[in-house]
Amino acid sequence: MAPKTPEQQMIERAKALRLHGILAHWEEIEDKEWIEQMLCWEEQERTRRSLERRLSEAHIGRFKPMSEFDWSWPTSCDRGAINALMSLEFIPEAGNVVLLGSNGVGKTMIARNIAYQAVIAGYTALFVNASTILAELASQDSERLLQQRFNRFTRPRLLVIDELGYLSYSTRYADLLFELVSRRYEKNSIIITTNRPFSEWGEVFPSAACVVSLIDRLLHNAEVLAIDGESYRYKEAQERRNTREAKRKSPSKKAKAES
Repeated sequence: MAPKTPEQQMIERAKALRLHGILAHWEEIEDKEWIEQMLCWEEQERTRRSLERRLSEAHIGRFKPMSEFDWSWPTSCDRGAINALMSLEFIPEAGNVVLLGSNGVGKTMIARNIAYQAVIAGYTALFVNASTILAELASQDSERLLQQRFNRFTRPRLLVIDELGYLSYSTRYADLLFELVSRRYEKNSIIITTNRPFSEWGEVFPSAACVVSLIDRLLHNAEVLAIDGESYRYKEAQERRNTREAKRKSPSKKAKAES
């Protein structure tokens, strides 16, 4: 196949941008020097607006970048595996990720960073708390509204469900989560952060018959990363408290001068 001429390439770009008015009068303007610049401006502006829209819809919230993650703090953390997740190779494969660890070890920070990288790379993403998504699904009072909510949570290429396991849920909630995981199965990726090993998910969803099936479907084509250690937030709070106490105990410059 012969390579496309510069004019053919510009026509294809105009078609991709749906500039129908420009295309309708192409013969009148095809020799104008400003066409190339105009196409570049339009492409750049649409890329910028698309990124802003996807970031807004992702609800990632404020987060620290991974450059500020203290890798020395966890007693066990596979840095190489986490860095590999930042490459987003699991998303085209519709793979899932489970970040497992106690409170404050950085699960949410890592999940937010992955979601942000996904949006920057052009994917759609949605970050949501486990209690929020399950309550929203359970509160729908008609099948039509429930299907609309399922569509909302099924559509993004990456769905992050944060803090699953901190509360216990009824069988109804377990069934809804199983349905959501099933709808996304082998189509779109899920990241779940949890403080509970899978052996304890029966306590998160007591009496739910679908727990084993839920875990099985979630873990198929999934990577489970365990992060062990004490709470980094507690460490930061302790450091701030120590700093305040040190300031209170040390004499002020004015007091030193007077003495």
